[in-house]
Amino acid sequence: MGKRVQQNAVALVAALAVLVAALVGTTAIGGGAANAASAPTLGSPVTVKVSGNRLVNGSGQTVQLLGVNRSGSEYACAQGWGLFDGPTDAASVSAIASWKVNAVRIPLNEDCWLGINGVNASYSGATYQNAIAAYVKTLHNAGMAVVLDLHWNAPGTTLATSQQLMADADHAPAFWTSVATAFKADPGVIFDLYNEPHDISWACWRDGCTTSGGWQAAGMQSLVNAVRSTGATQPIMLSGLNWAGDLSAWNTWVPNDPQRQLIADLHLYNFSQYNTQASWDQTVAPTAAVYPVVAGEIGETDCAHGFIDSLMNWFDAKGVSYMGWTWDAAGGWSCTNGPSLISDYSGTPTGFGVGFRDHLAAIAGSPVSTTTSTTVPAPTTTVAPTTTTTVKPAPTTTTIPASSGATKATVRYRVVNAWPGGLQASIDITNTGTSPIGTTSVPWSLKFQLPSTVTMSSLWNADWKASSAGSMQTFTATGPSWHSSIAPGETWSIGYVIQGSSAPSTCVINGAVCAFVAS
Repeated sequence: MGKRVQQNAVALVAALAVLVAALVGTTAIGGGAANAASAPTLGSPVTVKVSGNRLVNGSGQTVQLLGVNRSGSEYACAQGWGLFDGPTDAASVSAIASWKVNAVRIPLNEDCWLGINGVNASYSGATYQNAIAAYVKTLHNAGMAVVLDLHWNAPGTTLATSQQLMADADHAPAFWTSVATAFKADPGVIFDLYNEPHDISWACWRDGCTTSGGWQAAGMQSLVNAVRSTGATQPIMLSGLNWAGDLSAWNTWVPNDPQRQLIADLHLYNFSQYNTQASWDQTVAPTAAVYPVVAGEIGETDCAHGFIDSLMNWFDAKGVSYMGWTWDAAGGWSCTNGPSLISDYSGTPTGFGVGFRDHLAAIAGSPVSTTTSTTVPAPTTTVAPTTTTTVKPAPTTTTIPASSGATKATVRYRVVNAWPGGLQASIDITNTGTSPIGTTSVPWSLKFQLPSTVTMSSLWNADWKASSAGSMQTFTATGPSWHSSIAPGETWSIGYVIQGSSAPSTCVINGAVCAFVAS
């Protein structure tokens, strides 16, 4: 990061540190939402620490964080229309607390926090920082711990409008130095260093590397060092690989922390690769036996809760904490698009949210609320324009012609994550035949179209180019040099982030017309 940005960040941190110290030092923080003997409150002041493989409160009692994500602060500022998406006042926090929640995860945008790369000054720098600090105070007043998560980032002078393969070395260390300095006196805050690393090695995850995009990734060790250099001693969450779903080598590659306050962060959804108990037994349980595990995101996109019911039961048996994605009811959010836990900010659950709410109520030993009101409290900030929920085509299996070796393939499209105004998607190509698709000299290729109104922010696991004609733009993804062929039985996934909400159309693989399977 440039010298001028560093100076600006230092000035902003100094001002914010005074504000946060005042908030923490003068506020009598409440006692927490859950009341069951098995789930002690987080105390006053709200406190979370690591002790062995457990989380404990200030009295040393074992606690389980049961929370929600409050998305919005990662995208509204960068999109230039607000600081949050929906209300953040005491009444809205009371609605969250009514679900027996004792923790809230707040996704952050590094450009908005640091006030760089052209973010509107009305939604960045000191204004953004003060808004986050005030929201942390409101949550603490309701007895809730807060997880601060670096969610959206970008290297260099690129505006952070999505998440990347990993935290960037250009800004992420400065971001965490700033955030940790501001909150180092607050025992109820946990630092979540990077949301969902993907398509990098474990060595890169810990030590940094040059990414496939040519920019330098910051390893988790450098981010731990940035936090600890400020004197902050709070717990630090480190998410696993493969969109935070993979903890298989977390224990092996865990960075050094002189405070011994590290937490493994896990994200699981019904569409995740790691969505079975066999997988949890194999990849999560070994880590949970040594370190605390917090599932920073869990969710289900079928408007039901069968998957999360079994997942939460498994977590409870292992002492794993978890946080539902997401507490949002503004434009574009729904139980399939997001997914969202709620249909309004008074806390009316979606079909997915019902299971989450009722499970937390059962843990707390409280009767389940039967609230059906759909009245939405007046938002305190501008609400994003309504987006259109993605419509997925019917399943189809594609047969590749003889010129491509008479192989067969299934091409699946799925939304991995969504937010008002954009989404992250995956296209999974499964070779169902007996011959490879693509060769070293002629790599596999996939063409698809999106409306010209859609902006492609990034595409990975393939080389790609784009062309426009009329109202549509055509994207051609080809096998990279390190994976030019898809073997029989293999599935290769390409991912992308777009500003917009359209599903791809006009599927063509290796010159043959195909169709996307809904997933």
